[in-house]
Amino acid sequence: MKRMRFLLPVLSLFITLTAFAPADDSEAVVGTWLNGTKKGHVQIYKQGGTYFGKLIWLGQPTDPTTGKPRTDEKNADASKRSRPLMNMLLMYNFKYDGGNLWSDGKIYNPEDGKEYNCKMTLKDPNTLEVRGYVGISLFGKTQTWTRIK
Repeated sequence: MKRMRFLLPVLSLFITLTAFAPADDSEAVVGTWLNGTKKGHVQIYKQGGTYFGKLIWLGQPTDPTTGKPRTDEKNADASKRSRPLMNMLLMYNFKYDGGNLWSDGKIYNPEDGKEYNCKMTLKDPNTLEVRGYVGISLFGKTQTWTRIK
């Protein structure tokens, strides 16, 4: 009887902790996400064995000065500054590492025209931490994205 009194709470605690842990699913990141600045929606998809993300919605899709669709005006490569932001590939080459971590990818930030190393961590089914960095992950910035679909 004493053994049962000890075993029952331990079993209950184990069930509670594992019930809320995100599943270890390589495709759990696939879907549409509201980015951390809340200015865009990024659709993450799998192609082959890697994951990509493209911009599919902008809060302000047109340039207020020209009235035309927004372009990649801050790109360091002048030949790319006229390409539209909508449907632009922003993320590429992510590989699933297990443990709800996707790494070895790149992310492009159209707000500064720069590309960064990137990793993504799924915190729960609707919360994704996206960390862009230069060199090592220590030197970077993390945004929290929220699942839309």
